[in-house]
Amino acid sequence: MDFSLNPALDAHDTRILAELQADARLTMAELGRRVHLSQPAVTERVKKLESAGVISGYRATVNLGKLGYGIRAVIRVGRADYDLVVKLVQETPECVNAYNVTGEDSWILEIAVIDVSHLDAVVTKFCILTETATSIILNPAREHQPMLPPRSSDVKPPIRKIVNA
Repeated sequence: MDFSLNPALDAHDTRILAELQADARLTMAELGRRVHLSQPAVTERVKKLESAGVISGYRATVNLGKLGYGIRAVIRVGRADYDLVVKLVQETPECVNAYNVTGEDSWILEIAVIDVSHLDAVVTKFCILTETATSIILNPAREHQPMLPPRSSDVKPPIRKIVNA
């Protein structure tokens, strides 16, 4: 199992990834049972997946509403000094995720706040740097989707425009 550049994952590796993404607290014995491998074999595979960086960590998923954050929002941040935005993101504990992106906006931030006045305070920090646009998340349609390696049948060829000659 050499994952140096392009990991070649077999059916066991893919199943291990699916099971761990569904429940990262599984014991190696239970994981082995679910993927039909012995505990030592599954432990070795998990260690190789971790060493190769395919598995990059384990974490608990927290319900932000239960912690008191009643509003989640997305802030689109226009062009601004990269280092200033990074510094402000790091100083803003309400920022759950931050992405430097291409397109009209330079940054997409996901934030969690208590109420509208808290939202205003956080958005104002970023408005000082540049133009922003904010959207409140009403209902997430999908979050924390488990991801597996793409299958060749999932990859569609690009649509080619046919020009009449």
